[in-house]
Amino acid sequence: MKEISATQTYRVLEPGPIVMVTTSDKGKPNVMTMGFHMMIQHAPPLIGCVIGPWDHSYETLKDTGECVIAVPGLDLAETVVDVGNCSGDRVDKFQRFGLKTRKAKDVSAPLIADCLANIECEVIDRRNVEPYNLFILEAKRLWVNEGRKERRTLHHRGDGSFTVDGGTLDLKDRMVKWRHLP
Repeated sequence: MKEISATQTYRVLEPGPIVMVTTSDKGKPNVMTMGFHMMIQHAPPLIGCVIGPWDHSYETLKDTGECVIAVPGLDLAETVVDVGNCSGDRVDKFQRFGLKTRKAKDVSAPLIADCLANIECEVIDRRNVEPYNLFILEAKRLWVNEGRKERRTLHHRGDGSFTVDGGTLDLKDRMVKWRHLP
């Protein structure tokens, strides 16, 4: 085995797909790309995400306490990277990248119609925002776009490389301890 810097740990543990986070500041929507997030618990569904002061969305999320997490498919890979390479304080990313939006039901941030799924979220715990830029969100609504042909997601491994989901492996019959979960 070869030892590499522990600073590269995220490249092997990054669990979830790259997502896009939308916010709305006084009616002006913004979108950013995010790779650092995790499920915390099933019910209520809690999500931890790292959004820091280097992100234009940080202050908006702190002020409004709400956002949408949108899960893009592989067909949006280049757009996802491009969205992450510019700032919403200088450009309307929805217009620049042609992202179609839909009105959310409970939050002011828009859904991204081009994505596989959209999760309307509210910030429920801010205790770790100042030391770690970690927001704890509760998923309030989940919207799934079943009409999308491209279902694969992408997972960031650092330095612009990604792992792409392939097929699925069904081991439901072996998951006897967790049958109570929906």
